[in-house]
Amino acid sequence: MTEPDARGVADARGVADARGATETRGVTVSVVVVSRHRPGPLALCLSALTLQDHPAFEIVLVADPGSVGLRPDLPIRRVPFDLPNISAARNAGIAAAAGDVVAFIDDDAVAEPTWLSRLAAPFANPAVLAATGFTRGRDGLRWQARAERMTRDGLAVPVQPEGESVLLLRPLDGLPVSTLGTNCAFRRAALRDVGGFDPAFAYHLDESDLNMRMAARWPDAPTAVVPGAEVAHGWAGDDRRSASGVPSDLTQVGRSTAIFCARHGGDPARASERLRARLLRLMVAGRLDPLRVTPLMRTFAAGAASAPPSVCWPEPLPGSPAAASLLTLPGTGPRAHVVLCGWHRQRRRLRAEAARAARGGRLVTLILLSPSILPHRARFDPAGFWEQAGGLWGPSLPGDPPVRRWRCRDRAAREARRLSHMRL
Repeated sequence: MTEPDARGVADARGVADARGATETRGVTVSVVVVSRHRPGPLALCLSALTLQDHPAFEIVLVADPGSVGLRPDLPIRRVPFDLPNISAARNAGIAAAAGDVVAFIDDDAVAEPTWLSRLAAPFANPAVLAATGFTRGRDGLRWQARAERMTRDGLAVPVQPEGESVLLLRPLDGLPVSTLGTNCAFRRAALRDVGGFDPAFAYHLDESDLNMRMAARWPDAPTAVVPGAEVAHGWAGDDRRSASGVPSDLTQVGRSTAIFCARHGGDPARASERLRARLLRLMVAGRLDPLRVTPLMRTFAAGAASAPPSVCWPEPLPGSPAAASLLTLPGTGPRAHVVLCGWHRQRRRLRAEAARAARGGRLVTLILLSPSILPHRARFDPAGFWEQAGGLWGPSLPGDPPVRRWRCRDRAAREARRLSHMRL
């Protein structure tokens, strides 16, 4: 069998085109990262942000005292915060942000190098108040969320995207585009005007409530859906779910659902039905003990019952005391991308080569193939490069057939073209 070319099947240099400096000139951006007691995933998230091709932006880290000092080598706005309330934490980030646009990414997510430049570009249009990208799941390849609208029940309804074009979508009958909290951006002034994220939503539906309130305040303002602005969401474990995404407690989900439906005219029973269906799917897949389904639904009902009978809409946030200029992250901008490819048995040598190239300032993707039909998985390595591993004849993208005959060099070239499009 022919060996894949481990020397690199693609080597191209990105340019500051319409994705980056050209369209975002004059639009300053702050990236808010909220983290609580998850320093490992946070370190990966910050490392990926240092590889962004956006020419100038700042990071605002809102984190617990044990994590807020992570990566002392980076000039980051650091906001100590250790309350279990994602909305209050994000508002603390908004208050510290200096950018005209505030973007959000979760601490257990990894952004593609082109993420921020593509997400920020639509704000060159003054009518755009928000933007959202596409999010891949924990395997780094399959979709977790793409274009969706939010219903009054707190449920997301897919919107069919048209290829890779940016869509400008206005609210439809009061229903806004859903902006997933791990991959979205807003004008800072608009966030202040509507009161930012409501701390009544300590967890779950916090960004959906913001979407609904913005749609009510600006019913004709479009949200940009940007297919090329991609992140991979790892779904790290916490006190509410395991690292594999299986919930351990649904109290906060039930509480937030009840508040959301009461505020926006929805029916919490619909959300309850969908949640139970998800638990049953996890049970059938062998990931959830059948005896846990009913107790989990009881925690959801208890949380819903604990919701206050009425919750006032938040007041506008106070004017930001943010600095006049960004605390700009150095070393960002377009850079060369190299794709290395070889057999999985060569992984030690190839990983060392990938790490050396990453230290040299390149974007690096390592593809490790095995003579099998195993589906591919992708991850970001702490050494600063992306790694994709799977079978020579296995699928690597949603829509790929389970098995497809490939010659080694053709498969390597196909993956290199796809990855270069994502990362340049």
